[in-house]
Amino acid sequence: MTTPILMLGAGRMGGAILQGWRRADAFPSGEIMIVDPTPGEAALAAQAAGVRLNPPDTDLAGAKTVILAVKPQVWEAAAAQYAPLLAFGAVIVSIAAGVRSADIARAFGGRTVARVMPTTAAAIGQGTASLYAETPAARALAHALFESLGTVADLADEEQMHAATAVSGSGPAYLYAFVEALEGAATAAGLAPKQAALLARSTITGAAALLADSGAEPADLRRQVTSPGGTTEAALNVLLGAKGLPTLMREAVVQAIKRSKELGG
Repeated sequence: MTTPILMLGAGRMGGAILQGWRRADAFPSGEIMIVDPTPGEAALAAQAAGVRLNPPDTDLAGAKTVILAVKPQVWEAAAAQYAPLLAFGAVIVSIAAGVRSADIARAFGGRTVARVMPTTAAAIGQGTASLYAETPAARALAHALFESLGTVADLADEEQMHAATAVSGSGPAYLYAFVEALEGAATAAGLAPKQAALLARSTITGAAALLADSGAEPADLRRQVTSPGGTTEAALNVLLGAKGLPTLMREAVVQAIKRSKELGG
């Protein structure tokens, strides 16, 4: 059984999960508890819909699932504070980047752990969640939490979570940075900021939708847009050059993996 669910921390990612659950009508509001000393907009909206916000400590023992959604830097303090209040059979589902299952299990008194790295598009049901769990039961429970929020990718090895975090967990920020840069280049080329934003954003979202809908390989779609000797080819000679996107993206992922490992201690 997945519910009742306790969410420890409801910041940006936790808030996106709450929004996605409400959008999908995934769980009864009364079966969700949130503990957050400074609740944000999503937590307050969930409370208005019937979610229990900052309930009495005695209620926490009823949770079957505990989502550890605090920042990686403070997860140990959260574990020390709340582990004694939980039922031993509660499953801990951590979205804390870089923190190993064994460390979480130890801090939570030997409870079963699943690790998930979601994305904020969970708020609109189009998230991506990378999932690792050592037991089939924990994996099934984590699937039950995130399948209504988008795509779930199972990982066979916990070490792969570092790469999944770098590619998927952090990936949306790479795309937003690309759109920012494209808008900046458009204004530098003489377009008004409003037109630059409209063209860059609609082009990127349209291309992403085509990628998702067609099922085609990105390289094939790129070639379809690229005429020999044309404007796109001239631009791609820069973007795909020796110091272009492939090199930059590999280095970006390497650095994100490095930081993920550092956060895990």
